[in-house]
Amino acid sequence: MARLRDPNGGCDWDIAQSWSTIAPYTIEEAYEVADAVARGSVEDVRDELGDLLLQVVFQSRIAEEDGLFAFDDVATAIADKMERRHPHIFGTAQGRPDWDGMKAAERAADAGALAGVALGLPALSRAEKLQKRAARVGFDWPDAAGPRAKIDEELAEIDQATPDTLAEEVGDLLFSVVNYARHKGIDAEAALRDANGKFERRFAGMESLGGSAFVELSLDQKEELWAAVKRSDG
Repeated sequence: MARLRDPNGGCDWDIAQSWSTIAPYTIEEAYEVADAVARGSVEDVRDELGDLLLQVVFQSRIAEEDGLFAFDDVATAIADKMERRHPHIFGTAQGRPDWDGMKAAERAADAGALAGVALGLPALSRAEKLQKRAARVGFDWPDAAGPRAKIDEELAEIDQATPDTLAEEVGDLLFSVVNYARHKGIDAEAALRDANGKFERRFAGMESLGGSAFVELSLDQKEELWAAVKRSDG
């Protein structure tokens, strides 16, 4: 990476990059790792982990050029954190530590319980993390009945929304659905990912049944094919 970033003879594209321009690629590579894991492809997991590691190397090299830190500092910092958070393994502590308490102490310099939840997270995952943080300081429904009722409330508000407020109300509904899922012990991001996969699978089945004439079929005919695929899909 140092050679790629070398102003004298390096790669023009690599030289032009910064933290902000590389960050989207880092996020993309992390998703590709998750996709490879979901597909169970050992070779792809290996390759995608390499691509993700390259992102860490790239970002670290940019920092080193600016005199901020280097790759070794990144590795040392995470090793130190793992030792600090596992005193029962690397130290003399007895029993499992209070991980939530440790993380809260590490965030003590930040402003508020919600500080530090990454903006780059997928919206559903970030909503769940925000809700969990709020719950740690006592701001939470006692059970799933509260968020379930909130879903009905938000649906009613959507019905009364104006064009200017509709997007906001839909956002509130999605936030409430995540809250309900959390109370039910369901990972909303994973659940939606599975739903996406199911839709893709069933839609492909519907296209297969419809053949070359699929696009020209009426909506009712497509609905019939969808129902047939759904029955066979279980």
